Amino acid sequence: MAAEIITPEDLTRFKNDLLEDLKDLIKAISGNKQLTKKWLKSNEVRKLLGISPGTLQNLRINGTIPYTKIGGVLYYDQREIEDILKGNSVNSLNKNFK
Repeated sequence: MAAEIITPEDLTRFKNDLLEDLKDLIKAISGNKQLTKKWLKSNEVRKLLGISPGTLQNLRINGTIPYTKIGGVLYYDQREIEDILKGNSVNSLNKNFK
């Protein structure tokens, strides 16, 4: 049985190949399926909707966006926010422009 010697260059090449394969796998996963989490914090909701902290507070106060408060931290269900956005969408094709 012959022994094969592994050089540092072989290990470097293996590492680079492995990293490229992992990058390709991550791109394939994120391209096919949006990685989302169930609960969002206030800063994530503001970034998602492009609104200020005051606007988010007004949406909470008037009941537009439901939330859960645990230990001083506000959490928002991402699915509920998506449903609100879909429910309030306006179809511009049905509008009469003058």
